[in-house]
Amino acid sequence: MISADKKTVHILILVGYRGQGQGFHCQTDTSTRSIGPVLCSSFCTFFISVRSASLLNCEQQLRFWLLAMASSEGKLYLGFDFSTQQIKVIAVTEKFEVAYDEHVQFDVDLPEFKTHGGVHIQPDHVTITTPTRMWVKAFDLLLERMKASKFPFQNVVAVSGAGQQHGSVFWSTGVNKYLRNLSPDQTMYEQLKDCFSVEDSPVWMDASTRAQCKKLEQAVGGPEILTGITGSRAYERFTGAQIMKICETRRDAYDNTERISLVSSFAASLFIGDYAPIDHSDATGTNLLDIWSRDWSQQCLEACGPNLAQKLGPSVHSSEKIGQVSDYLVSRYGFNPDCIVTAFVGDNPASLAGLAPGQGDVIVSLGTSDTVFLWLTKPTPGLSGHIMANPLNRNDFMSLTCFKNGSLTRERIRDEKAGGSWEKFSEMLKKTPPGNNGVLGIYFDQMEIQPFIEGEYRFDGDGSKVDSFPPEVEVRAVIEGQFIARKVHAENVGFQLGPKTRIIATGGGSKNQEILQVLADIFNSPVYVKDVPNSAGLGCAMRAMHTLEGGNFSDMAGKAHPSVLVASPGQYTEVYAKLSARYREFEKMAEDGSL
Repeated sequence: MISADKKTVHILILVGYRGQGQGFHCQTDTSTRSIGPVLCSSFCTFFISVRSASLLNCEQQLRFWLLAMASSEGKLYLGFDFSTQQIKVIAVTEKFEVAYDEHVQFDVDLPEFKTHGGVHIQPDHVTITTPTRMWVKAFDLLLERMKASKFPFQNVVAVSGAGQQHGSVFWSTGVNKYLRNLSPDQTMYEQLKDCFSVEDSPVWMDASTRAQCKKLEQAVGGPEILTGITGSRAYERFTGAQIMKICETRRDAYDNTERISLVSSFAASLFIGDYAPIDHSDATGTNLLDIWSRDWSQQCLEACGPNLAQKLGPSVHSSEKIGQVSDYLVSRYGFNPDCIVTAFVGDNPASLAGLAPGQGDVIVSLGTSDTVFLWLTKPTPGLSGHIMANPLNRNDFMSLTCFKNGSLTRERIRDEKAGGSWEKFSEMLKKTPPGNNGVLGIYFDQMEIQPFIEGEYRFDGDGSKVDSFPPEVEVRAVIEGQFIARKVHAENVGFQLGPKTRIIATGGGSKNQEILQVLADIFNSPVYVKDVPNSAGLGCAMRAMHTLEGGNFSDMAGKAHPSVLVASPGQYTEVYAKLSARYREFEKMAEDGSL
């Protein structure tokens, strides 16, 4: 045992035969952490005491050591996530074990760019951008950290990744020759930092393009027509409006742009050493792709800028192999030259992949805002929500609908009616019958996305407005009102209940059994939960594996993180059908202004 600075770390590792690892245990004088399970090639028991500056260093060094053991003979698959605040990487083995993870936090690790939350907010408070070159430098730093940890790049056989949706990168004319001929003696940042015609990339938080959105909708015949073509009406954050703004306000920069990438295809370009194509699922977040033909809409392109098809390049399905890792990555980091690169996707499609749904499944994310993902075969595009190309099946679609009033509203009612206790909240839920004796409550603490209103609305069993409910009725009303709205909007975009429909619940609200029971009853479907941290990165690693190995993605991915049944529906179809019809009437009144 070594003790130098009262930071002695005791490590106990108990492992069995390959695949039977029991994890390992780190302890300092101040904290304890367990990590695992891990793989090991032979039966062994270790007790190690290591001097370490921190528990984090202990954990990292053990991960590196265990990674070497785990991957000494097997293949590795990498998934990268270029998100708003950081770049993350995850490595998985053939048995879906997470063998390695690392990240670079923009604000912390690259303070010279002076970002806050990974972005720059301009004085008008609606123009929000990220310095493009920062992403390049962060990628360099991440790879250097992996190299310093002796990460076995040579074992990586397939790579994919994700990027924050809607963000755009503008490459200067002539840059592709630099991408194809990077010197392994220099970082990418040193060679590419001056290769962008627009130095600050618009990102999804930007809301400065309202005028361009109106122009785009008018150019094609209105918001309904645009929705029918692209799956969404015009949104300020969507790439089409952002490109139009650059074309209108910075024409010289636009004309000097050889290629426009999304964040996802930009990241993929760094891997293959060439301009990477945009995948269909991320392209449906641009208002430029025809969701039916899976090709760029000429009508939309012409509205946003000249020669735009040439600047965007081709689009491909999410499972396409787009190349192999570049000679630069092979020479500088030791990647296997045969390592394939699968098309990079947006972060939402990547998260969908990480949760491994099957056809007909519904994913309900219960967070600060609630999000409903649907796997659809016959979508019905509408002005609320988004229809996107499905990243897991060439012919299918996915829908994404966001509800602004989620967990914060549930927590407010918990605080007001249940004394801040989730246990009491759950007990109150159990005391009231499904359907709440016909009462309906709608709670929009913030301006909701659809319908575009705010406030509280309570209706008794006869449909008359009332000012208040008893506490236990209020508790059930907020949960039922929210989930009825989720189901109604799912039906609006084409969701149909089937015999194999499952609800996969994620997010903080998925920890509450009574809330999940209400979800099961309203959707008349069983509810499952999955514990999938970093679902976007994991989804990309599994997509890379699927492209290389083939087979059915859902079957393959389902083995990685099996779902657990937590709630089965009762027989309340008629009860909730009546409440759903009343909720539809409420939304119609909200739209008519007759509330």
